[in-house]
Amino acid sequence: MRYSLLSNGKRVSPVLCLAACELVGGHESTAMPAACAVEMIHAWSLIQDDLPCMDDDSLRRGKPTKHKVYGEDVAILASDALIALSVTHTVDATSEKVPPSRVLRAVLEMMKAVGTDGLVAGQAADLAGERMIFEFIHIHKTAALLEAAAVMGCIMGGGSDEEIERLRRYARCVGLMYQVVDDVLDVTKSSEELGKTAGKDLIAGKLTYPRVMGVEKSKEYAEKLKGEAREHLQGFDSDQVAPLLSLAEYIVNRQN
Repeated sequence: MRYSLLSNGKRVSPVLCLAACELVGGHESTAMPAACAVEMIHAWSLIQDDLPCMDDDSLRRGKPTKHKVYGEDVAILASDALIALSVTHTVDATSEKVPPSRVLRAVLEMMKAVGTDGLVAGQAADLAGERMIFEFIHIHKTAALLEAAAVMGCIMGGGSDEEIERLRRYARCVGLMYQVVDDVLDVTKSSEELGKTAGKDLIAGKLTYPRVMGVEKSKEYAEKLKGEAREHLQGFDSDQVAPLLSLAEYIVNRQN
C-alpha cells in the first residue's frame, strides 16, 4: 500500500480538497483526513488502471507499477485495502467537532466517485473504447474524483449547497482539463519526462483528445475549460480563491 500511496505524485486531489475547505471558511485540519482519503482512492485507481487486464502498464510515477513489483494478487489486495482505509480514516481521524452528518455526507460523496457513478463506470467505458461516449469516459474516470475532492472539502468546511455545486462544477472543468493536458503530453513528451509510458493510448487506438481534435485544438480546449473553471469561482473571496485559481493554472501549464 505504501509503495503506491507514498510514491511521487502531484497530489492534485488532496490539495483541491483542502483548498475547497478553506474557501468556505473551514480550517485545513478539518479536511485533512478527507484529503488523505481521496489520495488513497487515487492510488487505488492507478493500481487498478495499470493491471494487465486493464491498461497493462509497467511504469507509473517513474517506478515499476505495483503488480510488476509485488505481483497481480498483492496489487489487487492492496488496492482493495486502500478503499476500505479511505473510509475508516475519514471516519476515525476527522475531528469530533465536525458534525457526523457532514462526515457521512463526505464519505457518501467519495464512494459515489468510486462506483458506477464514477471511476468504475469510466474505466469500463475506457476499456470498451469507441463503442462508448468519449466525454463520458473522462467525466467519470478523471473528473469524478476531483469533483469528490472539492465537494468533500466544501462539506467538511461547512459550505452551503450552492457553494458545493459551484465547486463541483469548477472541479469538473479542472478534471476534464487535466485529462486534455494529459492526452497532449502523452503524444508530445517522452516516457522519461512523464514518469510513465508515453504514447501508450495512441498505440492502443484509444480515443484521446489529440486523436479526436488534434494537439493544437486540444490545447485551446484546455484553455477554454480553464476559463470556465474560473467563472465558477466568481463571487468567492478573492484571497481564499487564489489557491484554486493557481491550481487551474498549474494544471493547464504542467509539463509532466
